[in-house]
Amino acid sequence: MNTPVVREAALVEAFVRLADTLVDDYDVIELFHGLCADCVTLLRADAAGLLLTDQRESLQVVSASSEQAHLIELFQIQSQQGPCLDCFRTSQVVRVDDLSVESRWPRFSARAREHGFGAVHALPMRLRGQTIGALNLFHREPLVMSEADLNVGQALADVATIAILSDRNTRERELLTEQLQAALTSRVVIEQAKGVLAERGGIGLDEAFTRLREHARRTNQRLSELARGVVIGTYDTAALLRPR
Repeated sequence: MNTPVVREAALVEAFVRLADTLVDDYDVIELFHGLCADCVTLLRADAAGLLLTDQRESLQVVSASSEQAHLIELFQIQSQQGPCLDCFRTSQVVRVDDLSVESRWPRFSARAREHGFGAVHALPMRLRGQTIGALNLFHREPLVMSEADLNVGQALADVATIAILSDRNTRERELLTEQLQAALTSRVVIEQAKGVLAERGGIGLDEAFTRLREHARRTNQRLSELARGVVIGTYDTAALLRPR
């Protein structure tokens, strides 16, 4: 099958999934992780991460497609420097085509290169003048992303932002606060579940998360609920650790 045709079909599926969140109940954790996964698949990024504001207007890492991306996102918040923070503050796309010659954030550039990244592109999560976070694309090699790919990434971010802020008989800020707090709480449980699986199965954390997410989809469970069962011991991890 022609590659552009395959990509077009995948794009349609991604937007349909995001649109479904506007008309039906949805798992906010799956929304966040699905957005990052779609960016890796559709935009040829090597990793993706998502930062959103909490009830104190502070940025928090709510999703990342890999441990390296998660660590880099945390470093940006802790050091208060990096393209993702600038993207959030300015509500503008921030392009870093080659980290080896980037001088705006020396500590971030050095740390990102240590983790194997050569380029970063940050897209604002915004709606009608309100910016709630940033979607960040990481690349192993220096890369000038095409305007077409950046536009697709921004469209995905925009639809996800609408879903997050959609009014369901409550004010937008209350909904965002509730969903984000749930996401942050669930992320802690998911990280614990990844650790349990990694230790029991002798596998990496990324592989542990992949197994959790795939099993949740296959058994029609919420990812956060499956993770909680793994952590408290009410879910048999043998099914998750069988050779695939």
